[in-house]
Amino acid sequence: MSTFLINTLLSHYPDPENLINTLCWPSSSRPEIEEIEALTVLIKELSNKSQEERFICKVRSVIWDQCMPLLKTISSADDGGKDLLSSVCGLFAVCVSTCQAADVSEQVSHGLLQVLMTRDDGNNETGRLDVDVAIEVTAVLLSSISYDGDIISRTLSCTLCCVKDLSDSIVSKIIVRIWFTILKSCHKEAEAEVLHQIWEDLLSWHQRDQTEPVSARVLLCLTALSDHLYSLETSQNRPDPRRSQRFFRTIQAGLIHKDSVTRKRALYLLTRCVALAEIKEEDVFTSVEPHTDEILFRWMPKQQQILREFWEDFALVLETLEENQIHVIRPVLNRIDVLVETTATDIQGGLFSPSWLLCVYQRMFHSENKAVMKEGVNHLLELKALHRSAFALAFSQFVIGPLMDVLAESALYHRAPQQNIRDCPELGVKLQIFMVNFFSSLPEENRGSVLLQIIQRLGSRQWCAVPLLFLSQALSCLPPCPLLRSDGLHAFREVLRCTMITHQVLLRGASQCFLLRAALCLTDVSTVSLDEIFGFLVHFRADESLCRGTALWKELCNWLQTNEGRFLLTDGDLGSSELRTATADCKGVSIFSYVQQRLKTFLAVPANSDHKGSLPDPAEAELLARAVLLTADLQKTRDEEPGLELLLQPLLDVLRRLSTNVYLVLHKTDKSLQLLLRLLQLHRRRSDTEQENEDVVAVDLKTHMLSVVDSVQEFLLRRLSGELRELCDVERSELYLSVLRELVLTYSTVSWYGSNLQQNYIPKLTTHCLRILNEPSEQNPSLPGQVQRAVSMATLALLCDMADRGVLKSQSEAMRSLHSLTDYFYPSSSSSSQHLNQTLLKPTTATLSHPEDGLLLKDWGRIVAQFIGDQWTCLSFLQKSAGTVRAPEAPEVLRAAVDALALLPGHLILPVLDFMASVLPQVVQCEESLCVEAMCASWKVVQALSTNPHDFWSTLQGFVHLAFDHGLLQLTEEQNPSITACIQQILSELMELAQVRSGVFNVLIQHCCETWLPAEGVQSDAVFSTALLHINILTEACVYGPVFRRDQRLVQEVQSYVEQLGDTCAANTAVSSDNRDDQFPRVCALAFLCRLNPSDRLHQRLMEELVQRLLGKDAEISKCKVRYYSNSIQHRVKNRVWQTLLLLLHKLRPEFVSDCVLSHVCEAGFCSNQASVKYLIEWTLILILHLNPSRIQNLWNCFGLEHEKTKTSICTFLSVLVHLNVIFPKLQDKEVQWRRAVEVSLQWCFSHNFSVRLYALLALKSVWELEDARVLMEGNLGGLTTVVQACLQQAEAMQQNTGNAMKNWSRIQEHFFFSAFHPIRDYSVETIFQTFPSLSELAEDEWLPLWKFESFVVFPMCAALPLKNRVRDLCELQPGDWIQQDKGVLEQDERWAEVQKKITPWKLSVQEQEPELMAQQRAARLGKLTSNLLVVASLIDKPTNLGGLCRTCEIFGAKALVLDSLRHINDKQFQALSVSSELWLPMLEVKPAELSDYLQLKKREGYWVIGVEQTSNSQSLQDYTFPERSLLLLGNEREGIPANLLQLVDVCVEIPQHGVIRSLNVHVSAALLVWEYTRQHLGQNPAAPRC
Repeated sequence: MSTFLINTLLSHYPDPENLINTLCWPSSSRPEIEEIEALTVLIKELSNKSQEERFICKVRSVIWDQCMPLLKTISSADDGGKDLLSSVCGLFAVCVSTCQAADVSEQVSHGLLQVLMTRDDGNNETGRLDVDVAIEVTAVLLSSISYDGDIISRTLSCTLCCVKDLSDSIVSKIIVRIWFTILKSCHKEAEAEVLHQIWEDLLSWHQRDQTEPVSARVLLCLTALSDHLYSLETSQNRPDPRRSQRFFRTIQAGLIHKDSVTRKRALYLLTRCVALAEIKEEDVFTSVEPHTDEILFRWMPKQQQILREFWEDFALVLETLEENQIHVIRPVLNRIDVLVETTATDIQGGLFSPSWLLCVYQRMFHSENKAVMKEGVNHLLELKALHRSAFALAFSQFVIGPLMDVLAESALYHRAPQQNIRDCPELGVKLQIFMVNFFSSLPEENRGSVLLQIIQRLGSRQWCAVPLLFLSQALSCLPPCPLLRSDGLHAFREVLRCTMITHQVLLRGASQCFLLRAALCLTDVSTVSLDEIFGFLVHFRADESLCRGTALWKELCNWLQTNEGRFLLTDGDLGSSELRTATADCKGVSIFSYVQQRLKTFLAVPANSDHKGSLPDPAEAELLARAVLLTADLQKTRDEEPGLELLLQPLLDVLRRLSTNVYLVLHKTDKSLQLLLRLLQLHRRRSDTEQENEDVVAVDLKTHMLSVVDSVQEFLLRRLSGELRELCDVERSELYLSVLRELVLTYSTVSWYGSNLQQNYIPKLTTHCLRILNEPSEQNPSLPGQVQRAVSMATLALLCDMADRGVLKSQSEAMRSLHSLTDYFYPSSSSSSQHLNQTLLKPTTATLSHPEDGLLLKDWGRIVAQFIGDQWTCLSFLQKSAGTVRAPEAPEVLRAAVDALALLPGHLILPVLDFMASVLPQVVQCEESLCVEAMCASWKVVQALSTNPHDFWSTLQGFVHLAFDHGLLQLTEEQNPSITACIQQILSELMELAQVRSGVFNVLIQHCCETWLPAEGVQSDAVFSTALLHINILTEACVYGPVFRRDQRLVQEVQSYVEQLGDTCAANTAVSSDNRDDQFPRVCALAFLCRLNPSDRLHQRLMEELVQRLLGKDAEISKCKVRYYSNSIQHRVKNRVWQTLLLLLHKLRPEFVSDCVLSHVCEAGFCSNQASVKYLIEWTLILILHLNPSRIQNLWNCFGLEHEKTKTSICTFLSVLVHLNVIFPKLQDKEVQWRRAVEVSLQWCFSHNFSVRLYALLALKSVWELEDARVLMEGNLGGLTTVVQACLQQAEAMQQNTGNAMKNWSRIQEHFFFSAFHPIRDYSVETIFQTFPSLSELAEDEWLPLWKFESFVVFPMCAALPLKNRVRDLCELQPGDWIQQDKGVLEQDERWAEVQKKITPWKLSVQEQEPELMAQQRAARLGKLTSNLLVVASLIDKPTNLGGLCRTCEIFGAKALVLDSLRHINDKQFQALSVSSELWLPMLEVKPAELSDYLQLKKREGYWVIGVEQTSNSQSLQDYTFPERSLLLLGNEREGIPANLLQLVDVCVEIPQHGVIRSLNVHVSAALLVWEYTRQHLGQNPAAPRC
């Protein structure tokens, strides 16, 4: 037709140039598509007729004057002009092929490549091509010219640069349009060269830069080229993926990539490679890389079966891991076992590299699902293959790297469901076993290096407390073996540095204990010196782990004794004459000699080295103090004389000369006092099992030090009385005062020392300090004067603090001298606040004697704050001991205290709070607003310190003593409304803080209980009555127990585990208990309630008020939460309420129970309660009726209510009837009551509800079998006897059946509440708080075990309510439920029936076809309107999905539905859902192997290919605008869209989701997109019918 038209035109217009000019358009205008197509057809036909130079020139002008300007116009157009671009490219292709001139191709190519190489600078110039247009035109150019090696080479080099930094979408276009065009236009050898160039460039890039973005980009390119790379063609230059080590490194990087699409591409390439190897049947293996002999891939036709199975299982496992759901993943874990066993068996054969297994584990480690991550870790730790030496060595670097990284995740260490709270977490146990097996399997020559790398890995990052604890414990379990040298000790020191970060002191101490044990077991002593050993030990804190008397200390002593003489000798050791002599006498240096020489060296300070500078580093004194004590204990272990006097002789000599030799070197005195201080602090044992008088070393040490006490104290007296005048002396005074404190605490019980201390020493010291403080203030404050004042006030604060602790006798001269401080702080001659908050003026620079003091003065604020804090320490002592503040002065002093709160830092606040606690009750009646201000200011300080654990707890205790003092608690709202409102507000905020900070409420409730009912002393009714005013505190304590976040609960559980280790973990001895357990408030409140006296009127009133409040709380929950979940906060609170009621029940007055409690209990029985609450209500009701049998009518009334209200709640009261034997003996009218019980039980045996019938039958059986009752009434029942016997026979007949009825009847009879439980015999604290919760499947963190009652508080013994259950039958039962729970166990084959095998050989034979013509013909024949939407479902294989999809597409007028085979149309499942829609919808057939070419064909026709897939770059459906010509590509139900097709997708669209499953059925997803397309384009077709 076109030829005929052209000939006709030429016959009328013989000049072709004029004809072309006629069809051309102005360069400034935008032609229609028809104009472009007409010009294209004309030039194409003319090129066949004429090749004249004039014609060729004209065609060139069309390229430059028509095509190129129009392409630039399209580039700047907003609508994209995709249809127009296709026509222009067609014209351009015809022109280029017509010219066939190298210069045209060169010029066009040069311009296009410049566009590709130019990066967008954000200017958006209108006169240039954009990248998308340049790519399309380049592809057209390459396909239109004959093969040109230069152009292809330049294009390839340019595009290889582009793929490294352009976006994924543009890179995909470059690959599909340019690279594919190049490959199609090349002959075989050239194609191989092109592939080789691309291959080498990409793999070299990845080898240089192995980051995740590079891996993703390289895999994108390789996946797109997979059909060419995996071709069966062979040539010398053609790349062979099977032989490339770099290729498989890239694959492995992709398999563990964070992006799911990249992982899918990597697995796709791997499986294609396996398929190719199987088809070619050749012996191939990857080339070996430098520095490694590992072969990543190998194929041997002789081993084809085992190789195929391995790679199929490998692909199956990785594809399953993409599901990210543990119930899907767990069935394939045994396939990992198969992979491991196959690899381990062939570890020497080279068929399988262990690195592939590491990809599997690393993929699990990177899972977003913590359950999958934990499953992967557990699976790796249990690998038996790691017991093999070669396999363990191959895994070693993986253990050091990825495994250690994932073990840092705290969530992995939660205990398993079957474990108790105090058990070691399952992962912790497995980690210990793994470490032992792993290192025993490693070759001996590699163990040391691997261990060192693991320890270095521990020290290379900041660890959370829990992972570090269990990793340290696992290392400590390794068998003793000399693996580590000095670098190992250095690595351990780095780990210790990490442990100091965590705030959990107990866990920090436990980690230190395990690390020290590991170091002792694993260090090669012949390679480390004693200097290194003791330098290492100094990093273990004495108050957390390494202290005397603990098992760890003894273990260290034994280790030193065993290895004495084997340590490495250093040059310093050999340079000492004493050590040389000792070394000559034995094989090595003795520890005693070493410590003795080290001590001499420490104190050997040359006389000319004296300088008045800062203190020496205390670390050396710390080291020597531990070394001395270890040496002394070591000698005691060997039954030798301690020899402390000889060892300490150098120190004792220096200390004796302190008071007599005024010219003693200051540096030397500082060192000696530092060492003395640490010896006195460290010598005490922390073990409770050994008495102090049996500690020979401690007694000996104290005896020797006692000989120098006078000398030391005289020196301190002289120095503290005015000699300290330099700024650095402020720090030195802290050392002096610390030494003085330790001396007083250590020797205060020695009679002569104590007498001298209190009669002479302290009075003298006090007098000197007061003299300095009373000196007139200087007009220009000098540094010496201000330093003396600061030191004097610090000294007085220390003396007052020791007096406050009871060290001094109340009538001693020392106490009288300290009371004289009253005249200093409250001078009678002037204002009472003259010396309150007195500050230190900053010295002027003119008074400085040393230039360096100017820099130190920057810290003057800290000195001033300490000076003010010391004042309040003294004031607090004076107020508590002598009550020095008089009533008129009290408001002014309290105001000064409030001002001090704003001046002082957090660690100095406590003395101010103690002072305020003493003064506040004095002014509360006259200065109410000031008291409120003081309390609010104090509370703000506490809140500000909530993130500072070091100061928070002591400050909180001080505040609680202040704000909840019994004097303030006695105030009523009528008397002091502001104070009481302030207390309530603080209490509310304190409870909020307690919800996020465990232990806060513990401080309050402990203080209140001790205040209301002291354990020692006489109870005051006035004080106890304050409990009634603040009963809300007690009520909250009874139901307290916050549900912690998982991370908080984990720390609590791990702390419980460490505590149960007892003395075997030295941290339990070194770290004092803080009672911050979240269950402490309940235990404390329950112990308080058990101590109440029922005969005391106030106690009885308190209990009754508390019971009413608890019942009200239960009713409130039932009212607002008709149904609540098991172990929810509502469930827990209700459970705590009824537990407390049971605890108090035996103490309550019978009248109160009958009148106020019984009705509430019956009402609660009708509520929908969880099992644990239901049992407690039933037990409570049984006990009430047992104690008050006259109220049995209340029980019968419950059965008489409306049936609609009772329903299944009637089971509660039927359960009470089951235990009628407990109530029956105390009933008055036994015959009447028994008959009533039979009638009620019999009535409910005919209920419609199966559960109610079971309970009624059990009640009827129990009532009928009561002793003597049935005999008394048998004659009076009449016809009821027959009915009862028939019911009971029916129940017995159920046992002969095999159905669910029989199972449930048996289970309900065996249930603990109806079998082993006895309401009276089992009435104990253990049953209420531990046994019942455990048997009713309450969460274990809700149980209150007996050890908490025994360790937290002093629990009173009571015969009516014993702590432990007398009979152990109930405690030995296991939880059980009578509700039917059939849990079938699948056989192995059945489990695998649901696992999809997804690896198949790829056979890509693409056939060209024209499916759209068929679709157009069908649409015309049907006469129905259709849209331009194509739905491609060739990847879907389920007939049900295809049938529903066909129906949806037909309803919304899709252009066609593309299937992989038209045979689906005849499938019955398809037809059941399509309901004949296939008759009205064009159906096309495109095989999956042909999809790539089909999609490219549709793209050239102007279609936008839209993938329905979730990727990192997906657009949300609600934000996406569909082009008119849209093609929806649907993915497979399981695999989604294959990686090789994703490159052809223009955009991926995903459906916004808010659920957990994150996956819609493919038919549902497609229906949503089809409707959204229809909705957007509905207005363009007015004739379209409404659905």
